[in-house]
Amino acid sequence: MPASLNFDFAIPPGRMPLTFCLLAFIVTFFVTRTIVRYIRSHADSDAPRKWWQPRNIGTGGLHIHHVVIGVILVMFSGVTMVTLAVDGGVPEFTAAAIIFGIGAALVLDEFALILHLEDVYWSEDGRTSVDAVFAAVAVAGLLILGFNPLSFFDIGIWRENHSFAARASVVAIAVLTLLLAVVVLLKGKVWTGLIGMFVTPLLVVGAIRLSRPHAPWARWRYTNRPHKMHRALERERWLRRPVVQAKLWLQDAIAGMPRFPDDAKVNEQLDREIRAAPAPSSRAGADQLDKEPA
Repeated sequence: MPASLNFDFAIPPGRMPLTFCLLAFIVTFFVTRTIVRYIRSHADSDAPRKWWQPRNIGTGGLHIHHVVIGVILVMFSGVTMVTLAVDGGVPEFTAAAIIFGIGAALVLDEFALILHLEDVYWSEDGRTSVDAVFAAVAVAGLLILGFNPLSFFDIGIWRENHSFAARASVVAIAVLTLLLAVVVLLKGKVWTGLIGMFVTPLLVVGAIRLSRPHAPWARWRYTNRPHKMHRALERERWLRRPVVQAKLWLQDAIAGMPRFPDDAKVNEQLDREIRAAPAPSSRAGADQLDKEPA
């Protein structure tokens, strides 16, 4: 085979811990969802459980959620990595990273429980856990591929040119990038802002384009410009429909109900997600009226 066709798929040693952490995270998440689905499907069965069959963990009538085990593993691996920070090698860090990935998966799988402080695992609010897992996998994947947040701090000018002008220009670019990220997040584009921290041109595109209609930016800038709000609503519904269809299908598949969503369910989800932001002065005006004497 010609030398030009040889490919090197070796993982750089510096990314080995993160790679195995991500693999442990993904495997643990899917294994956990499979076990939970199995337990749920056999919840009403009166047949005696065999020793190898998964079951809920509990003691004295107390149900122990797997987020508790995840927190313990995350804390243990965190302390281990801090201890290894000085003299630890790649193998030790990789082992600790695997434990961290397992614990993080158990925690994020019940992220909705932590957020709502109630057991919403199988409800609509429980989809927040799946969203949190998607975000974690996306960030870890970008890091493994070599993308770094605010990577302009690693450019040669920062390391080689120690003049005030050079350093000031890098800091100015950093501040500008962070401001763009804030604008993108205020426009309601969480994924664009998240990935844009690794791929800066996305922040520029997200900052220029229309805000999502329910976002703070739309509340401040579009409530007195009905034409622009209408454009934002129409664009949101047109662009979000295929995304919502794919998202509902994937979330249902992971949550245990794999089916392609019908139009009624997609429209219902769109109606919940796509709404015009209220005018910023409406609440202030109502509060003022409440304070005035009758």
